[in-house]
Amino acid sequence: MHIKGEMKLTEPVVRSFRVAKVFKENTDRINNIDFSPTGDTLISSSEDDQIVIYDCEKGTQKRTVNSKKYGVDLVHFTHAKNTAIHASTKVDDTIRYLSLHDNKYIRYFPGHTKKVVALSMSPVDDMFLSGSMDKTLRLWDLRSPNCQGLMHLTSRPVAAFDPEGLIFAAGVNSESVKLYDLRSFDKGPFASFRLNTEKTCEWTGLKFSPDGKTILLSTNSSIIRLVDAFHGNPTHTLTGHLNDKKLPLEASFSPDSQFVFSGSTDGRVHVWHAESGHKVCVFNADHNGPVQCIQFNPKYMMLASGCNNMAFWLPSEDNS
Repeated sequence: MHIKGEMKLTEPVVRSFRVAKVFKENTDRINNIDFSPTGDTLISSSEDDQIVIYDCEKGTQKRTVNSKKYGVDLVHFTHAKNTAIHASTKVDDTIRYLSLHDNKYIRYFPGHTKKVVALSMSPVDDMFLSGSMDKTLRLWDLRSPNCQGLMHLTSRPVAAFDPEGLIFAAGVNSESVKLYDLRSFDKGPFASFRLNTEKTCEWTGLKFSPDGKTILLSTNSSIIRLVDAFHGNPTHTLTGHLNDKKLPLEASFSPDSQFVFSGSTDGRVHVWHAESGHKVCVFNADHNGPVQCIQFNPKYMMLASGCNNMAFWLPSEDNS
C-alpha cells in the first residue's frame, strides 16, 4: 500500500477510490473504528470481543487485543499513545480505559445502567462524553473515575464534541440538537435547534464536520441529515443508501469537510457532496455484509470501511 499525503480531494479523485486491502481477522461484525489523530494507526472493535490495531502506512495488522470478559464496543483512541477507551457489551455498562501495549485497564468509569450508545473523545484534552440507553449523557475526565457532569434526557442520546473541543452537541429525541459550552454546560444549552421530528427512524449518531460548520445526524434508516451548526437549519437530506435492517450505519466527513461517506446494508459505499447534497458515486465494495463503520483517515488519502471484514481504500494510481 502506498498512501499519499498531500493530495487534494476532488470528485474525480473520490470516484477513483478502490479497495486496496481486505483484512479478515474478525469472525463477527465490526462495531466501531477510529483513526489515531496522526492517521498512522486505526483501531477497531467488534462483536467477537476483539480489538484490532492496524498500521495504516504499511497496510498491515499490528496486533489484536482480546476483551472476552467485558466485550467491546465504541473503541476510541485517547491522546496518550497506545491507550484507548471502550464501552462494554457484557457484565455491566462501565466504560473502560485500556493500555494497549500491555492489555491492562488503567481506569474504569462506572455510572451508566444501560448500553452505552455514544462515545466521543475531546479533540484537545482528556475529556470525553458518553451517552446511554439509560437516557443520560455523562461528561468524564480520563484522570478521574468520577463523572464530571450528568444530564438527564428524554430519549436515547447522540452527542459529540466540536473540532475545537470547546462545545458539544447533543441530539435529543430525534428532533432537537442542543449546543453546550463545556465550561458551563450545567447552565443548560446556549443554543437549541428544533428540527422536524423523525417519524420513520431514530438518530443513531452525531458528528461535526472537521471545519465545525455542519452537524451530521446519522440514523437507523436510509436517511442522513445535514444541519447548519451555527443556525440549526437543515441543509440537506442524503438518501439512496440501503438500510433495511434498521442498523445504526455510520456516516463520516472527509477531512476537508467536502464529502460525506456512508455504508449500506447491501455492502456498498455511497458518497455525497456535503455542500450541494448531490450523490458523487456508489462503490460496489468487497463487503459481504452491512457496512456499519466508515471513516476517512484524518491525514492520509485513505478510507476505511468495515462489515465483518475491514477494507482499506486508496485512490487509483492513474488519478495521482
